[in-house]
Amino acid sequence: MNQWPIGLSTGCFYQRSIFEVLDGIAESGFKQIEICSFPKHLDYHQHDMVREAGERMRALDLHPFSFHAPFADHIDITSLHEPTRRGAVNELIVACTAAAAMGARNVVLHPGPEREGRPPQEEFLQHMNHAAESLNLVARKCMDLGVNLLLENMLPHLLFGHTSDMLYLLGQIRECNVGTCLDTGHANLAGELGTVVHKLSGHLKMLHANDNRGNYDAHLNPGEGVIDWPWLLAELKTHQFKGSLILELAGNAHESIPETLSRARRAFDYLVQVGKNN
Repeated sequence: MNQWPIGLSTGCFYQRSIFEVLDGIAESGFKQIEICSFPKHLDYHQHDMVREAGERMRALDLHPFSFHAPFADHIDITSLHEPTRRGAVNELIVACTAAAAMGARNVVLHPGPEREGRPPQEEFLQHMNHAAESLNLVARKCMDLGVNLLLENMLPHLLFGHTSDMLYLLGQIRECNVGTCLDTGHANLAGELGTVVHKLSGHLKMLHANDNRGNYDAHLNPGEGVIDWPWLLAELKTHQFKGSLILELAGNAHESIPETLSRARRAFDYLVQVGKNN
């Protein structure tokens, strides 16, 4: 029988206001959610909006397991330009404060920028050192707020696109409220899914559960791509994983809210069935 809660990232509704979708998510039977930080979905700078979202989730008995911190080219905690780096850290601290106000237990963070390529080694190490300094500042704020900071493995073509990069940064953070989030689609594209659960096992707190066909980050339903989900769930069990599986599915502007939720429920039911057979 499946032993982990299965929740839904509201990222599949990133083009809609969070207030349009919370009722439907609750009616679909989901209890845990990850909150998307896309501005059109939820402007986490607006304190009244953040407070209202938290109140609405509590009224619906929806539990915000996590809040996905914003990521963009300009949010670069690794930048060699100190004002850019300071601005990125401040932006993440605003996001973490909003997460705590909504009652989220975890903040999921991409540890590197949304920038392709790897510079020469000396410059790469400078980026890595700046990232470590920045992450310590964010982790300290999360500690003060009473939330956990979870680093997510990134796509392989990005600056910190491999598990070894994330593990190095994890080891540089002084606070104890830090763990990892495994994005199954990213790991599959990086060719690391076969070993990543073992590598992250002591730090792994949640999964972004999504699938792809090995060609791009499609965020398909589990079971619709090439990932071996029976093997993966068995691997989680072997390594005594105790976190949550959060479905992080692609958004589709042409779908209605019920259609998207029907797709999410199929993914939920698939993982439950696979878990029962393990």
